Amino acid sequence: MLQNVLSTPLFSLTQANLDIGRTRVLHNISLTVHSGEKIVLIGPSGAGKSSLLEWLYQQQASRIALCPQASGLVDSLSSYQNIFMGGLERHGSFYNLWNLIKPRIADRQQITSLATDLGIADQLWKSVDQLSGGQRQRVAIGRALFRQQPIFFGDEPVSALDPAQSEIILRLLMDRHQTLLVSLHNRRLALDHFDRVIALKRGRIQYDGPVSGLTSEALNEFYA
Repeated sequence: MLQNVLSTPLFSLTQANLDIGRTRVLHNISLTVHSGEKIVLIGPSGAGKSSLLEWLYQQQASRIALCPQASGLVDSLSSYQNIFMGGLERHGSFYNLWNLIKPRIADRQQITSLATDLGIADQLWKSVDQLSGGQRQRVAIGRALFRQQPIFFGDEPVSALDPAQSEIILRLLMDRHQTLLVSLHNRRLALDHFDRVIALKRGRIQYDGPVSGLTSEALNEFYA
């Protein structure tokens, strides 16, 4: 914790408000995020979790692997091609176009290994419009992982997966990113895998602190 106190924060907001059109969606937000933190956002639907993620994402988009709720997959492309799109910024246009048409061996091996870790290796050459919701979500996570950035932002990234798959994917995300900021509705996953909790309700932070500081009663109140 001392290192976090002394280091320059990755993200910082002080009594900030966010308006979308004429509507204020986040009120008086103050928070600081340091490298290495594993943070979960909790709260009821409409609390402002997605808005907060997007707001912070805009501060350092080039360093963040983002997995939004709306996956943004291209249905007509294969799982391989959608995952490869996470690494487009690392290469020039000709390289990327050629790889989407005729995958190079090194990229193919890397993405196949990643798909194996995600449990979708057998779906790699299918167009994503043929996949189930859980498979599509893992393709979107694969695309984010293939960005190879130090920070991961996820907006309900495992909502379509069963508990066992969710555990595996969250561990994979934590192993491959220094810093995570993830919104979850599953309370058990939130409390079992993250060190810090930010609870939002009606666009305001109700709690920001360690998991150990939360009681069942407080959790129930956040979701009421």
